Amino acid sequence: MERRKALGLIASTGAATAAASVATVPSFGAETSRAAGATGQGEATDKGGYTFALDKNVERSSVRFKNRYGIEVAADLYVPKNARGKLPALVVSGPIGAVKEQSSGLYANEFARRGYVALAFDPSFSGESGGTVRDVASPDIYTEDYSAAVDFLGLQKIVERKRIGAQAVCGLSAMALTAAAADSRIKAVATASMYDMSRSMSRGHKDYYTREQRQKVVDHLSRQRWIDAKNGTYARLSHEVPFDDNGNVAPTNRVLPETLPANADPITAIFFDYYRTERGYHPRSINSTTAFTGTTPMSFFAFQLATNIDMLAPRKALLVAGADAHSRYYSEDIQAKAPDSIDLVIVPGADHVDLYDRKDLIPFDRFDEFFTKNLA
Repeated sequence: MERRKALGLIASTGAATAAASVATVPSFGAETSRAAGATGQGEATDKGGYTFALDKNVERSSVRFKNRYGIEVAADLYVPKNARGKLPALVVSGPIGAVKEQSSGLYANEFARRGYVALAFDPSFSGESGGTVRDVASPDIYTEDYSAAVDFLGLQKIVERKRIGAQAVCGLSAMALTAAAADSRIKAVATASMYDMSRSMSRGHKDYYTREQRQKVVDHLSRQRWIDAKNGTYARLSHEVPFDDNGNVAPTNRVLPETLPANADPITAIFFDYYRTERGYHPRSINSTTAFTGTTPMSFFAFQLATNIDMLAPRKALLVAGADAHSRYYSEDIQAKAPDSIDLVIVPGADHVDLYDRKDLIPFDRFDEFFTKNLA
């Protein structure tokens, strides 16, 4: 089933109708008293609040640093035990709406096991990171968070600052490529299950939005600003805006339904299986619990990602996508723009979410080979 139908299903099974959610949903911070650095209710799993077990040969510590906007970014630093000398380092981010205790931490843990210093961070305004308005997304600031992470890594005595790369998963992948195009300190970039969130939010899955629908989305976002200004709060609504059967925008106040409908489409089902079950649930994850602020897509309309991808050369990128992933075309299209700089690996038998945590499918050996060569 196409992604637009999946979003339509989520809209039809949400907790509130579009009209009610637009008018009445309070800001999440007000609703739950959650602030930057709050721990949420309980732990995600029995692994100390993480969705994966820490490798016995890896040490993890909580760190904080500021980006150039003055926002404090929360991160976990993974270091090989008994490490000596200066090591290559990786900035690691997970899917948009996820937190460092989920997929990005799993990747960082594995890279540290293989001899890298790895930094998994919460993007600004989310997780334990700072930012007054909770769970707003910004392609500009999220891109900046990568460079701020490079700032931090380059000041660590254990890190060889000429050997810093970036590894991204899903929705922050295009930000990693954008950051690298503008920040030559990032020597190599790898992605898994890449999404271009600017393209997704402004044009829909596989660019299905018509010109008329794009205008309806812009009008919806513009109206919502008046509603938020009047209410003095920020509504939680779909960041990928779906349409109902009558052709009207139909946002909901959750990324995923609280319970999976019996007739759920395959795309909703795979995301639900990660974010809403013990496999990947985390109380600070937007995707697990709520939705982004309703006007979040405005900045993604205005800020197109990977525009300067030609500036990546002569540095290299490696894009990895599942053969069965609904997002596969994002990686294929980006690779086609810069075939001399970007390699593409397709993983047989893998869907989009499999590359979040299925270590039997994630090609870590291929990632390791890529960074070993390009961070030399």
